[in-house]
Amino acid sequence: MLKDNAGWIAVLAILLVLLLAGAVTAASSRGARARVDQALQATRRFARRRPHRQHFRPEGAAVAEDKPRRAAIIINPTKFEDQSAVRRKIAKGCADAGWAEPLFIETTAEDTGEGQTRQALEEGVTVVCPLGGDGTVRAVAGVLVGTETPMGLLPGGTGNLLARNLDLPVDDVSEALKVALTGQNKRVDVGRIRVDASGEHERPAEHVFLVMAGLGFDAAIMAGAPEALKARVGWLAYGVAGVRNLRGAQFKVRITVDDEAEISRRVRTVVVGNCGKLTGGLVLMPKAEVDDGWLDAVTLSPKGIVGWLAVAARVLTKTRKGHERVDHLRGRELSIRSDRPEEVQLDGDTIGKALALGIRVEPGALVVRV
Repeated sequence: MLKDNAGWIAVLAILLVLLLAGAVTAASSRGARARVDQALQATRRFARRRPHRQHFRPEGAAVAEDKPRRAAIIINPTKFEDQSAVRRKIAKGCADAGWAEPLFIETTAEDTGEGQTRQALEEGVTVVCPLGGDGTVRAVAGVLVGTETPMGLLPGGTGNLLARNLDLPVDDVSEALKVALTGQNKRVDVGRIRVDASGEHERPAEHVFLVMAGLGFDAAIMAGAPEALKARVGWLAYGVAGVRNLRGAQFKVRITVDDEAEISRRVRTVVVGNCGKLTGGLVLMPKAEVDDGWLDAVTLSPKGIVGWLAVAARVLTKTRKGHERVDHLRGRELSIRSDRPEEVQLDGDTIGKALALGIRVEPGALVVRV
C-alpha cells in the first residue's frame, strides 16, 4: 500500500526540528530556562484538556471507568470459511487489552448491519467494529453517523477501501483490532446520496457512503465482479470485470456543483469521492481527503481503447488538471442527471440503476478509530 502522506510527514518532521532548534537558541541567549519549564507545564495542562476520547488509551494506561470496556463485532459470516477461529482471535485480543468479552452479532441477507449496530448501541458498547466487506462497513456507519460511538475497522472484505484511505491495517485482523481498541478518535466526513430511479420521484431513496459513489462504468465493474472470483483473486477480480466492460456507449449527464452553472458532459462514468484512493494503490482523486469537508468528483469520457489508455495515464500520474477525457470537480453538494438509467455503486456495492442523484457531504459526521 502506498504511503500517500510520507512527504507531509517528512516536511512536518523538518519543521519540528527547526522549531525546537529555534526555541533552544532563544532560551539560551536569554537565559530563560525557567520559562521553557513553564511552557512545558502549560503544554501538559493543555494536553489534559483535550477533547474526551471515551477513555481509549494505550494498553497499560490508567483509566477510570464505571464499567468494563466492550467491543461489538458486527460480523458478515459469508466472508469467512472458519468463523470460529476469527472469533477466538478477536476474543483473545480483547482479553489481552483488558476488555470484556466482545459482543458478536452476525449480519443476515435481510439485515446487513443496521439492526445489529442499533442492538450494539442499546447494549452500551464502547466501540462498534464491522468485520466484513465495504458494504458491512457502510451499513454500520449509517447508524453510527451523528453519534459519539466510534467505529473500529476490521478487514474482512476485498477492497477495505476506507481502511486503505486511512492507512489502517487491511491484512491482519489482530493488528486492526489493536487500533480499534487503543487508537485515537478521528472525525471523518460522510457522503449522503439520494438515488432517484425514475428521475421524478418525490421521495428518492437515501443512503450514506464513506469512500466513493459512482454512476456508469465503475458501477458496471462492481456488478460484473463475481463473488467467487473476488474470493480467489481479491481486487484483481475488478480488473477482469473492467476489461469486460471497456466497450460501451457514452451517456449524457448534466451536473450542478453547489450554486455554479450546470455543465453537460458525455461520459462513461461519474465518480464522486469522499476520499480518493482505490484498491491496488491507485489514486483516482489526488486532492480528496476524508476529513476536509468537501466532495471531489471526476468524469471519465474515453473513446475506444486509446481513450481508456489516456484515462489510465491520468490516473497513474495522479494529475488533476482538466482534460477532455478526465474532468475534476469539487463541491459540497452535487446534482447529477443522466439521459438514461445507469448502474449506481456505493463503496463498491451496486444498488440498481438511476436517472438522478443528489449528493452532499456531512463534515465530521462519523467517529472512526485510527
